[in-house]
Amino acid sequence: MNNLRVLDLAIIALYLVAMIAVGVYFARKNKNPEQYSSASGSIPGWAIGMSIYATFLSSNTFLGVPGKAFGTNWNAFVFSVSMPLAAWVAARYFVPFYRSTGEISAYTHLEKRFGGWARTYAVVCFLLTQLARIGSIFFGIALTLQALTGFSMEMIMLVTGICIIVYTVLGGIEAVIWTEVVQGVIKTFGALLILYLIVENMPGGVANIGTIGQQNDKFSLGGFAPDFTQSTFWVVLLYGFFINLNNFGVDQNYVQRYHTAASAKQAAKSIWLCVLLYLPASLLFFVIGTALFAYYQVHPELIEAVKLKVAAERLPLTATAAQISQTAAQLLPTDYGDKVMPHFMVTKIPPGFVGLIVSAILSAAMSTISSGMNASATVFTADIYERYFKPNLSGRQTMRMLHLGTVVVGLMGMGTGIAMIGVKSVLDVWWELSGIFAAGMLGLFLLAVISRQTRNHEALTATAIGVLVILWMTFSPSLPESFGPLRNPLHKSMIIVVGTLTIFLIGLLLSRLRKSPVVASRPEEIELPVH
Repeated sequence: MNNLRVLDLAIIALYLVAMIAVGVYFARKNKNPEQYSSASGSIPGWAIGMSIYATFLSSNTFLGVPGKAFGTNWNAFVFSVSMPLAAWVAARYFVPFYRSTGEISAYTHLEKRFGGWARTYAVVCFLLTQLARIGSIFFGIALTLQALTGFSMEMIMLVTGICIIVYTVLGGIEAVIWTEVVQGVIKTFGALLILYLIVENMPGGVANIGTIGQQNDKFSLGGFAPDFTQSTFWVVLLYGFFINLNNFGVDQNYVQRYHTAASAKQAAKSIWLCVLLYLPASLLFFVIGTALFAYYQVHPELIEAVKLKVAAERLPLTATAAQISQTAAQLLPTDYGDKVMPHFMVTKIPPGFVGLIVSAILSAAMSTISSGMNASATVFTADIYERYFKPNLSGRQTMRMLHLGTVVVGLMGMGTGIAMIGVKSVLDVWWELSGIFAAGMLGLFLLAVISRQTRNHEALTATAIGVLVILWMTFSPSLPESFGPLRNPLHKSMIIVVGTLTIFLIGLLLSRLRKSPVVASRPEEIELPVH
């Protein structure tokens, strides 16, 4: 299907050219690594807040959240509800901590506390998280644009990725932040436009959407029973708190932005601005998903094309039309939720508006990918290359590594996105991967900051045990029936919760055991607590 008219293509092309032009403009200012990675602390707090908001509001939100709401309910919205508490912890403790260290990398402190292994472990976890994030976002954007243009998903990822790499390499963190300010406005406007067009095409309007949503339990936030084996309210709340704590406190994407602010107060304000913007924006996308569900309940014949396409993708190329139709009839809304909004755009949005909404979806993808590429390049240069291969890099050498790292991360992210083609839900994939990679990193960081008496070998032991727990929780559900009792009984969203707490609590326990009362031969052997 190709619904892009000349006007749509012109709007999209204008948007892409404008993003590259921003990179070219800021390239003139990037004469040293400090300017490239932290903008020399010259960005106002409101712009940083808009930038963080735009990073949160990725294409995973733009496409995955409506798809999730279409297929299930508003259970995933509880993730957003957890943000204020995580933001309070970050603004109160993490921002002053990072600003006081003066280190551009979020992971340098781990080496000072526990040694090089801790820093390297956190960096590896971060880079794997970024590949998962960037890959899922590339996949999401390709999913939509394939429906609109007919081009292959691989080609779409390649073209989009090249544009992002160009302006990120040229402009550095300053270009990333200011393009994200623009992208945050564009994607919010695009979401409001989509909701307006759904309501405009919906017989009975908002009232009918609400009625159908209630009849199908679409507004449920999940069960409130203390059940951690399913995606209940409490499971998503815990998952959201730990993930958001990881984002605001440990993720280089956000920590690096704290250094671009003129003061710690401005950096803290940027976090709260992000929360104030993201909570209603997140709710908006759940409303869109429910509105789409109601629309296609009224017009079930209009969704048949999507179901047939999904069925055809699941069957061999030799499948007959009858087999495809039979499979399509058995599909549930959860099986094709991610493809519903692109289908609505193709069939119901008039020319011109399609270009605007595609630009909004591109904004959603590009903002998160560009910040992830810049942060990953910074971490690779400071924490891996300069730490292990070539210390004391000159300014020119550092800039060269930052540029090279940005390109490599962008290309690897594209490869990860291509590998994700065919997954059921982009939001589920991202949540699962981020929970796995972030768990160990957050637990180790909390141990380093909160428990000042934990030593290197104790942190290493706790981390090793935590990683084993994370691996068991991740892979044990695949064990055969004969090993059923050894499977992880908890929901997969609990991986980051249990993994983080395992590392942190075992580290505290080992420290306490070491400090337990013993008979000392000399007074100086008794270790006093440090306050």
